[in-house]
Amino acid sequence: MTDQTARLLAVSNALADSVTPGELDATLRAITTTAITVLPQVDFSSVSINHPGGQLETKGATDDLICDLDATQYDLHEGPCYHAATDAAYVVSPNLAADERFPRYGPEAVRKGIRSQVGLRLYTGDRAQGALNLYSKNVGAFEDLADLGALFATQAAMAIGYATEVNNLRAALETRSVIGKAVGIVMERYQLSDDRAFAFLTRLSQHRNVKLRTVAEEFVTAHDAPA
Repeated sequence: MTDQTARLLAVSNALADSVTPGELDATLRAITTTAITVLPQVDFSSVSINHPGGQLETKGATDDLICDLDATQYDLHEGPCYHAATDAAYVVSPNLAADERFPRYGPEAVRKGIRSQVGLRLYTGDRAQGALNLYSKNVGAFEDLADLGALFATQAAMAIGYATEVNNLRAALETRSVIGKAVGIVMERYQLSDDRAFAFLTRLSQHRNVKLRTVAEEFVTAHDAPA
């Protein structure tokens, strides 16, 4: 077994042991924490989520410093974090101080002690896409990260995909529950059958051009409020 193969296997096993898919936020935090442990020269990590409307959000940051640097890149539309979350699969900058691609962000990162950075696309979906951000205090970090980074990103994406499915299923069950409660309230209040009560909520949702769950939540909240 070659040294490179051994490293790939070690990273794969470490990620599998550390990241147990579950709640999405917890999974993202486990991924960034594991990145610091198993990937060479990583001092800080975060995940950038690019929502459908173009809003960028940081999740799982391992330090408040990284929240600030991520936000700076979002504001400037510049930096490995920003580009990996919006238009590139892999962005590496081994020396931010000398990187001509990032004339505004580079000096800001260096001023805060970050010399090297990588952005790795984790996933692209219908609702959002995400990128893993790796930060190092050392110049020259990440120059040979390609294979390890690609493996880590692939396995992390699988964990995120599973966590997303879990979250979507939980949200669907919660929606079904609140709509069921609202139907019961309407049935009791207006002496309607369940089908007619559901139709009533649906028409109200369409008339107001809001989601059915929103209408249902309003009925439940009003019903549960103290008299």
